[in-house]
Amino acid sequence: MSNYYLGTSPDQVLGNTPRYFYALRKNENGSMYFVKNDNIKDGQSIDINNPGPVEENYNGFEVGVDFYEGIDVYHRAEFDNLKYPQYRWDERSILYYINAEGELVARVNQGYTYTTGVSEE
Repeated sequence: MSNYYLGTSPDQVLGNTPRYFYALRKNENGSMYFVKNDNIKDGQSIDINNPGPVEENYNGFEVGVDFYEGIDVYHRAEFDNLKYPQYRWDERSILYYINAEGELVARVNQGYTYTTGVSEE
């Protein structure tokens, strides 16, 4: 089956940039937060750095480059203002969630309904 587009195709909009951005962070209480951004949808944006002194910002962000070095072996932040110490890019829409055992699970080719109203923030 072929896809036909009237106007601009996703490839023309994104170029070599992967479509989906996935990021993971943990707050002071140990709660995990996950964000998925579809780069084709209008109005979606991600803040890479938290508010704070500019000299504490993470400046190595590159579109399309995965990053897993935001925490050290003792699970401490390597960059003070970096909001998401681990993030990745992908062409596929993958449904990630944290199960009851606290494990990060990737669900491919299966739907998942995210729980709402349980966030600390």
